[in-house]
Amino acid sequence: MDTLEGHLTDFNLRPTACRIEVLRAFEGVSFALSQGDIELKLQAAFDRVTIYRTLKSFLSQGLIHKVLDDQGGAKYALCKDLCHQGEHVHQHDHVHFKCNACGQTICLEHVIIPKIQLPDKFLKQESSLLIQGVCQDCNIA
Repeated sequence: MDTLEGHLTDFNLRPTACRIEVLRAFEGVSFALSQGDIELKLQAAFDRVTIYRTLKSFLSQGLIHKVLDDQGGAKYALCKDLCHQGEHVHQHDHVHFKCNACGQTICLEHVIIPKIQLPDKFLKQESSLLIQGVCQDCNIA
């Protein structure tokens, strides 16, 4: 990212203080963050409703994608170039991996969810595949 403000502008988002700080929370992190993780990183600089609205804006503009976890909650990950295939096509049919040891959820962007043939009149809107196990950092054998 050249600048956080420029990155937000690239996604048609006004660079407000909260948006800049939420985006900064994702910098240098290779795993998905929950809203609670982001709130901890921002140390009460913004209220939870403002952070929620910021995440919702990021989702709608394709800056981040939602990662469902095994607890029924949601985490969020920055979208990479692979998520943006063309001007209007935004997909993230990649696999997510949750480590049972450290709890981190990681996007495996080069591992694609296989195409599944749905019955007639069924319309896919989203795919999600969560694999659970032990990540490479925790798998110290």
